[in-house]
Amino acid sequence: MDTMRGTSIEFQSITKSFGAVKAVSNLSFTVEPGVVTGFLGPNGAGKTTTLRMLLGLVRPTSGTATFAGAAYRDLPNPLSTVGTALEASSFHPGRTARNHLRVYAAAASIPRERVGTVLDLVGLHDDADRRVGGYSLGMRQRLGLAFALIGDPGVLVLDEPTNGLDPEGIRWMRGFLRARAAEGRTVLVSSHQLSEVQQSVDRVVIITRGEAVYEGSLAGLESGARVRVSAVDQPALALALIAAGAEVHPDAGVLVATGLTADEVGAAALAAGIVLSLLAPEHVGLEEAFLGLVGADPDPAAQVVPTATEEAR
Repeated sequence: MDTMRGTSIEFQSITKSFGAVKAVSNLSFTVEPGVVTGFLGPNGAGKTTTLRMLLGLVRPTSGTATFAGAAYRDLPNPLSTVGTALEASSFHPGRTARNHLRVYAAAASIPRERVGTVLDLVGLHDDADRRVGGYSLGMRQRLGLAFALIGDPGVLVLDEPTNGLDPEGIRWMRGFLRARAAEGRTVLVSSHQLSEVQQSVDRVVIITRGEAVYEGSLAGLESGARVRVSAVDQPALALALIAAGAEVHPDAGVLVATGLTADEVGAAALAAGIVLSLLAPEHVGLEEAFLGLVGADPDPAAQVVPTATEEAR
């Protein structure tokens, strides 16, 4: 097994339509080894459909999703290359966690002792011989992670891995994912909540309605700050800021500039000989920036409860 050596995950113009519904549209991005990449978007954004196409569970309408150029179906030793956890409930309720993993280990010619190793890694040692039907959702999440690790793969693809975990479990998961990336593995984690992954991911890909709306670092996501600025000659100020590369719009008698820092706004005004009467940067937090990108309502009472239909999640 080629352990602790990740490979890149490459999505190239991948698209999936279910009849007239386009779940994923022309999506392209690359996930690199050695970092934790968050794949974010609200329920219905197309995250799980994208991951299922990557793993050969759904056929793309067009485009490709590969591991260093190879489709999942063409990998010679899938469990030793890619560890996946897409469904926390896809375990036989009458089988113990240990026996569940033994079945997969035997099928993939993985040494039997690896089962005990991964159960220890995910904190299920004391519950390994309990039937999975009695597991909580959080315990099933850990068992799914144990299955993902059974082949000691260089790539981990995890769908909503913190779902059902308590705060201690979420903190443990964050450290676990970072440790795997520090070993040089490729880690791709989907979530619909930025707050659950922002302390563990190094970069994010955000999609909504099946289309990418942001790819980059969390710092870059947060840096979309606005600057409120005013002068006696507002039209001249607006022209100067636009020439400097800002987007400008009026708001309550002042101008709001995006795309430039407060220092850059001041410098542009000075260069144009404009005296400012107001220069006030506005900080945009991560959650606000995320909600703005995906078009979500920050008021929880306004959220629509998703239905359990075919995933466009």
